[in-house]
Amino acid sequence: MPTRVLIAKPGLDGHDRGAKIVARALRDAGFEVIFTGIRQRVEDIVAAALQEDVAVVGLSILSGAHLSLTTRTVDGLRAAEAGDIAVVVGGTIPPGDVRLLEEAGAAAVFPTGTALDVLVTEIGKLTGEPR
Repeated sequence: MPTRVLIAKPGLDGHDRGAKIVARALRDAGFEVIFTGIRQRVEDIVAAALQEDVAVVGLSILSGAHLSLTTRTVDGLRAAEAGDIAVVVGGTIPPGDVRLLEEAGAAAVFPTGTALDVLVTEIGKLTGEPR
């Protein structure tokens, strides 16, 4: 059974082109991808991750609210006793915020411009299924 990855667009960000490209790259690499669509509440992302039994939640954030949304997602998963689900973040991430996101619980951070093959490889490493 392929590893399941949830791609979500939390908050008010309505731009989903990058998230769809990432979802397609992961799908092409053999992951099963669930895309929640735009403008998702953190609570709904956590619920979907639990319902879909995913190994990874990928947050695509362009709005500048990446620190808050990532922290809330990680905390929500931990509160639901699902802290083993890796949370990764991609989008418009200033270099100085990468460490802060990791400290908040992000397993990986993929700023704009990250090559898709790098992203696929890193997700594979996180899930124990190298690609």
